[in-house]
Amino acid sequence: MSKEILSKFGKRVRDERVRQGLSQEELAARAGVHRTYIGMIERAEKNITLENIEKIAIALNIDVSDLLKF
Repeated sequence: MSKEILSKFGKRVRDERVRQGLSQEELAARAGVHRTYIGMIERAEKNITLENIEKIAIALNIDVSDLLKF
């Protein structure tokens, strides 16, 4: 997976999280992942699995397809 797609995905997660007024910690709690994991995704430091993409989409109350629109 290229760094570019990780950067785009991380920006999309951050933009949606901020739009909803959530902290990284709040999003992590909703998604059932560690709080540092969200930051790593947003900074494109972590390659995310499809399962975790789904968890984050559910936590943000949006469709996976919407989360993947860059």
